[in-house]
Amino acid sequence: MAKELFLEIGTEEIPAGFLPKAMADMESLIAKELESARIAFGEVKTMATPRRLALAVTGVAAQQADAEITVMGPAKKVAFSEDGTPTRAGEGFARGQGVDASALSIVATEKGEYVAVTKKETGVPTVGLLAEILPRLINSIPFRKSMRWGDLDVRFARPVHWIVALFDGIVVPFSFGNIESGTMSRGHRFMANTAFPVRDFDHYLEECERHFVIPDPAKRKEIIRREIHRVAKAAGGHLLPDEGLLEQVTYLVEYPSAVHGTFSAEFLAVPREVLITSMREHQRYFSLVDEGGKLLPGFITINNTLTEDPSVVVKGNERVLRARLSDARFFFDEDRKVPLADRVEALKSVLYQAKLGTSYEKMERFRALAEGLADELRPESKGKVSEAAYLCKADLVTGMVGEFPEVQGIMGREYALMQGIDAEVASAIAEHYLPIQAGGELPPSDIGAFVSIADKLDTICGCFSVGLIPTGSADPYALRRSALGIINIILDKGYPLSICALVERSLALLGQKLTRAEADVKADVLEFFRGRFVNLMADRFPTDVVDAVVAVSFDDLVDAAAKIDALAAFKTRPDFEPLAVAFKRVCNIVKGPVVVAGVNELDFQEEAEGVLHRAYHSVASTVTAKVAERDYLAALTQIATLKGAVDDFFDKVMVMAEDERVRNNRLALLQEIKGLFRDIADFAKIAA
Repeated sequence: MAKELFLEIGTEEIPAGFLPKAMADMESLIAKELESARIAFGEVKTMATPRRLALAVTGVAAQQADAEITVMGPAKKVAFSEDGTPTRAGEGFARGQGVDASALSIVATEKGEYVAVTKKETGVPTVGLLAEILPRLINSIPFRKSMRWGDLDVRFARPVHWIVALFDGIVVPFSFGNIESGTMSRGHRFMANTAFPVRDFDHYLEECERHFVIPDPAKRKEIIRREIHRVAKAAGGHLLPDEGLLEQVTYLVEYPSAVHGTFSAEFLAVPREVLITSMREHQRYFSLVDEGGKLLPGFITINNTLTEDPSVVVKGNERVLRARLSDARFFFDEDRKVPLADRVEALKSVLYQAKLGTSYEKMERFRALAEGLADELRPESKGKVSEAAYLCKADLVTGMVGEFPEVQGIMGREYALMQGIDAEVASAIAEHYLPIQAGGELPPSDIGAFVSIADKLDTICGCFSVGLIPTGSADPYALRRSALGIINIILDKGYPLSICALVERSLALLGQKLTRAEADVKADVLEFFRGRFVNLMADRFPTDVVDAVVAVSFDDLVDAAAKIDALAAFKTRPDFEPLAVAFKRVCNIVKGPVVVAGVNELDFQEEAEGVLHRAYHSVASTVTAKVAERDYLAALTQIATLKGAVDDFFDKVMVMAEDERVRNNRLALLQEIKGLFRDIADFAKIAA
């Protein structure tokens, strides 16, 4: 009979950012554990609040499934003598498996014949296995940071205070550190800090809400969403949408309630982004706007408790925010006294990286790179690109960015506009930081895009040149994000750029900063870009298609993406599989260049050779033209017409003939066929 498994881990407050991943990890871990233990199960559901992680699994089998297990032993020639009697090795293996030597069987493997024992293993009750599985699961949740407490030998995100573990309502007995599993959970830390018993998952949800806890983050999020819109409307405004903040706040509270506060309208003189950032990043406040989208002097904050007098909470939040905004107003007024251009000189005293020099030196390098991009792609913008690159790091030495690092670039843009600098240049100062996260907004202007690419490329090449290469999950300079940013900008803008040439230019500008051989750095950086491009494309297209195209070239990212798109569309054709098989045969036979002057029709000995040669010439010029136009789908469609002739050729012609002249002529013919799609994709890598 199927039963329910329920687990709750009660803790001290876990950071909000840890919880979504912990939920996903718990779901995958329990699924793997149950599958590995041969325990059938149904739906898995996870929940989390700052003080608890919960897991419920329905349809869990009461008993582990029976299994037939084959245990491999020594080679047949070791286990049995020539007359078929068991050797000491054979008898020892049988004895170790608890069977008679007569029960040994022979299994053929790729390495030869081996003896084996097939045993039936009867499943045991699930509850006993869970007593081993659950503490292992708790110990395996991979938090970014874990801690020890007391003198215990276990680790977790935060100290564990209670564990509820039930299987069909019965306690699964185990310990984790100094905590014994049981039936008792706890309510809200401030509003109902008492223990309560749990019978099953549904009962748990009911009791939690009675004790002022909403365990389900999806439900908490909808409560918060509803409340902030209600409070915003009551305050005479509209909520400034912020899904990221909503997600974050959801994992900061167990029982949400929303209140409205205000700040002095005089602070609205400070740039909008500074106010929003200060409220969002430092206080987790939602901003309010009017009908026209103009920022209002108000905010909404989410409390973790219901208060008897909300005005007390509001005043406390207003007091904290007032101090933050007063600082912002002060820095804003002071910063404007110094022109942005005059601050650039101060970058000479700001160390970017010990081996790569100052921020000023970095700016000079990527400024030259950005100017080169402008020369290549949009020469008329070079002056503005150069000015934007020169000014884009100047706000790093302002008081505002020193106090509020999140507004770097934004303040550069605002100060530039106030000082009468060209609007396109000012916008590019902010844009050059884009994208700031995976899937984030890209620079809308070419000027911003050129500076962004140049800055990110200098960071990547600089770090690789002094050995600061990402390893595993460690990427302190966010080089993976920078590479993806460059790739996405190039693809978004359709820039026909050579990644290889860009890297060479960047390394040349680094000059004496390099501590590794330039050729090695170049190879490593290009491989780094290739890996990021492959991963990005593999999220959108079949992996074999991506590999087939990238095996040919990825230097021009826009061109490579066009080839991948065309080949992926081509692969959906019903006749693609046999077509791919035919072309793979061509690739596998012609793996290198054929040393021959060309195809000589006089050396043809089979009619199929001439048919294929004429078929090739009938499409070659069209294919060449379509490839030149980058109409790769049309080119592949033309190449596909050769399938019949290629199949007939392989059916009737022995390519590797004994006569060297005939053999080379046939190879040269296949080399011509391969040449048609050689610059599009390597069909040998297509799964068919």
